[in-house]
Amino acid sequence: MSTPNHNAISHWFIATHCVADRISYCLSRNRRNEGTMPEDSVIQGHIEKLRRCELITEQEVVDLCAKAKEILMKEENIREVRTPVTICGDIHGQFYDLKELFFIGGESPDTNYLFMGDYVDRGYYSIETFLLLLSLKVFYPDRVTLLRGNHESRQITQVYGFYDECMRKYGTPNIWKECVNVFDLLPIGALVDGRIFCVHGGLSPSITTLDEIRAIDRIQEVPLEGGFCDLLWSDPEEDTTGWRVSSRGCGYLFGGDVVSKFNADNNLNVVCRSHQLVMEGYKWMFNNQLIAVWSAPNYCYRCGNIASIMEVDEYLQSNFVTYDPAPQSERKVPSNDSPPDYFL
Repeated sequence: MSTPNHNAISHWFIATHCVADRISYCLSRNRRNEGTMPEDSVIQGHIEKLRRCELITEQEVVDLCAKAKEILMKEENIREVRTPVTICGDIHGQFYDLKELFFIGGESPDTNYLFMGDYVDRGYYSIETFLLLLSLKVFYPDRVTLLRGNHESRQITQVYGFYDECMRKYGTPNIWKECVNVFDLLPIGALVDGRIFCVHGGLSPSITTLDEIRAIDRIQEVPLEGGFCDLLWSDPEEDTTGWRVSSRGCGYLFGGDVVSKFNADNNLNVVCRSHQLVMEGYKWMFNNQLIAVWSAPNYCYRCGNIASIMEVDEYLQSNFVTYDPAPQSERKVPSNDSPPDYFL
């Protein structure tokens, strides 16, 4: 009996599932173009308006959030994502830098995007940023993945800018309430081709397997402690072994030994996360067992860092594209706002 060529089988499988994904996407796009989904024209109008950094109406926000909740309710705590995919880190309301990200990485739906949370707070345009991403999620649900960050929280957004921005721009807390209700439904993590685990913050001493994450009741405000909290708040630290209490007041610091065991126990190649400013845009840690991706250039309009996106191909090979802030000439000047002073 001849021995099967596993490499050939693997390449055939990758090519087949990529072709299948593309056919499915094209059929979906054709149905949209044929006008069989009348509500799509409304969402498309939202996308066009939000791309110009223009607000949609309060009722339109309510309707958009309702559609988004229908989609997100059906997603698991850990969303399965196929390659190729472009993985993005924190955005923090830096709307024009998000537009720069799309310019660099490609527009939806041609690029399959996975965002790891922290869409709001600190930047001038948190509401426009989140609503644009949410509109893209509703319009292209299989081509946009939105994970929850520690800032997708009622408590945090009341302190770090998003609540105040909603009140300033809409004159009512209703928009904030609609958005935070959507936050509760965002997945906790994503699994790329079964090998790359994406999560906003990091790992938890109370969680050893992906199945334990799948069992979390995520539809709630982010707790102040416990496994759910840790996944959104924890940080890796190169000089740490095991676990240490974090100075953030939530989550833990964890070392390379923790990552090695988690990856081995869950058959993973790498943990991918954001949550911490990286001046170079991305950073490998622990012998390439963990990667941090940061997508907000010149964070808080003063940090001077570059940003990056992580492009993962069908063979799980990664390519990092770095970029600077959007040119000043392409930005709308905010009204009498000074750069935010908070930093978390």
